Amino acid sequence: MTRLALFDLDHTLLPFDSDYEWGQFLVRQGVVDGEKYAKANDQFYADYKVGKLDIDAFLRFALKPLSENTREQLQQWHDSFMQEKISGQLHPASLALVQRHQAAGDLCCVVTATNSFVTRPIVHAFGIEHLVATDPATENNQADGRFTGGIRGIPSFKEGKVTRVHAWLNDQGLSFENLDKSFFYSDSINDLPLLECVSDPIATNPDARLRAEAEKRNWPILELFQST
Repeated sequence: MTRLALFDLDHTLLPFDSDYEWGQFLVRQGVVDGEKYAKANDQFYADYKVGKLDIDAFLRFALKPLSENTREQLQQWHDSFMQEKISGQLHPASLALVQRHQAAGDLCCVVTATNSFVTRPIVHAFGIEHLVATDPATENNQADGRFTGGIRGIPSFKEGKVTRVHAWLNDQGLSFENLDKSFFYSDSINDLPLLECVSDPIATNPDARLRAEAEKRNWPILELFQST
């Protein structure tokens, strides 16, 4: 019996948006032009919340600082980011949810639009091995190469999440059709395409539009915590 548990990350397992908070962290570190960067970060985040994010423009913005610094420096900053912002926000309810699926033998994966440089250590902190995220491009496609500021493949966003999950499942020798059960936990109306693909969609800490959609479709609504 093969069962799949997919989890969105921001506002689903975490009580905030890790992409936005990473940008704010860079502002505090003086890595970017503080006032200008913070204003743009706020606007992109507002656009995301109302379902109007220009993902290509956002990725050019979000990935630029990665291309302007060495991997060693970025890792030092990310280690500090984990300690300062993430470690204390691994909510017991989120950890318990993941552990219940793992204890049941379910294949677990986080599916997020936030880039994999920011999210992979967070996902590992939740004890999850698999991650489908937006992948920053690197020089010569080397895993430890310098970031170019572009992306590799398609963004893991809206319908792109569906495409990316299909490809990941194929790599596992699986498909939605040969799964006994598939769960997806998400807070966002942006994730409606992937929620429609699974056997068990669960609106988790849902935004107003997803809550209304879940109520209309009689989907379960799960409140893990109060998002910020």
